[in-house]
Amino acid sequence: MSEQAALGHADALGPRVAATLRASQGDDLEVGALSIMPGGHSGLTYRLTAGAQDLVVKAVPPGQRSMGRHDMLRQARILQALADTDVPVPVVQAVDEQEPAWFAMDLVAGESLEPVLDDPPVEPALAAARMRRAAEVLPVMHAVPAAMLPVDGPPLTPADELARWIRTMDAVPPELVPEAGRLQAKLAADVPDGVEPVLVHGDYRLGNILSLHADPVAVIDWEIWSIGDPRVELGWFLVFADGTNFPGVGREVPGLPAEDELVGLYTAGGRLDLLEWFNALGRFKMAAIMGHNLRRHREGRHHDPAQEKLPATIGRLLESGLERLG
Repeated sequence: MSEQAALGHADALGPRVAATLRASQGDDLEVGALSIMPGGHSGLTYRLTAGAQDLVVKAVPPGQRSMGRHDMLRQARILQALADTDVPVPVVQAVDEQEPAWFAMDLVAGESLEPVLDDPPVEPALAAARMRRAAEVLPVMHAVPAAMLPVDGPPLTPADELARWIRTMDAVPPELVPEAGRLQAKLAADVPDGVEPVLVHGDYRLGNILSLHADPVAVIDWEIWSIGDPRVELGWFLVFADGTNFPGVGREVPGLPAEDELVGLYTAGGRLDLLEWFNALGRFKMAAIMGHNLRRHREGRHHDPAQEKLPATIGRLLESGLERLG
């Protein structure tokens, strides 16, 4: 959606947001105008003030319904369910199920930057501290009892996850994802059995964790959460622990904790079986996502010349995935 269209949507949505907030907090509540927040790839994200509070509003785009990546109501439900747990999440202040649906949550002060990818660069010692803390928060999230969660589907097995990303990869022209077929075949040839399913964020990494200095204060962007295998999540997280995975688009950060250390922090010194398969799956997933983005650019569906930097990273992700599987 263009910025002009998003601004027009904000003008239409603003009175609804103000009325809902006043209904719960008092008719004299001063509510500011919605302003666009950059970033975010699902729905529309705005900022506003309500009295002394700064809030974030996530809304379904006009003409869409609360489905798939636009399902703001599903995001609101998981945030509300986690409010009384030790998982750091923003507090949801209001939900409006009328389409186009939206919800408002606290604006949490913090920085969400991927050290190996995002700008500005994170100071290496701070990046390392954040990686370690994120590895410690992950098992806390995975320990939340399923009975507390608004589960809306069957648990996803490793086979389900692989099938999901094969569908994405199949939509990418083969010339954009060399070696994808070989990695896919190796993954499919030896799919691990699932373990006890847990809450899976789906995109758990520092880019989706707001941190104050080294402390994680809010895990954000819950668009694709599910109940599934915890090793899927850990394998994805480890992709972002090594800047050599992203030649041309990322950077190496000296002093980032090694994979073994991060796994040890997650397991408190224990071990996880078959983690190399899940590490390779994470690389396959990232290559599929990048290949999809590159395809959209080259087809003129989303013009972004920066996507032309992706081929080297796609190649490296697929090659290193094959290396993980021997």
